Amino acid sequence: MDIEKKLLSEHSKAVANVIIKYVGHDKERFSELFSIFIKGDYRLTQRAAWPLSYILIANPKWLGGIMPALIKKLRQPNNHPAITRNILRIFQEAEIPEKHQGEVVDFCLRVIPSEHYPAAIRAFAITVAANICKHYPELSRELQLLLNGMAQLPQQPAIRVRIKTAQKQLGK
Repeated sequence: MDIEKKLLSEHSKAVANVIIKYVGHDKERFSELFSIFIKGDYRLTQRAAWPLSYILIANPKWLGGIMPALIKKLRQPNNHPAITRNILRIFQEAEIPEKHQGEVVDFCLRVIPSEHYPAAIRAFAITVAANICKHYPELSRELQLLLNGMAQLPQQPAIRVRIKTAQKQLGK
């Protein structure tokens, strides 16, 4: 299968599922998809993000060598929301190596209170930050203060749920 051609054919769950099934646990096929995600144009990168996230969640050992590239992609300005959302979806399921935790939590702490980002991105960022901060009392307190302040304001349901879950995880 020509993954790039398939991604360009249409943007749908059906296409994402076909690619997920095609790549499966094949490292070479995954490398092709990842290359499209990293170097592809705006539309290709956006469309590759969805199957990429599910493949990496199913194959977490593949994250080791590509974590820096994912973080770099996450921090790029003007990403399509699908790119940011799917990278954070991966990170909420992954063990972030200690050497990358600072960069990731810094990004999340900027995203969480920002109305500029869609609710799903902010919700994933809350979970990623809570997963990292639970190991660091000083960061945990900072995140708790942020979440407590946000909990006092009207929030979208996805964000409210993630705030409550993170507060429980961090010991409120």
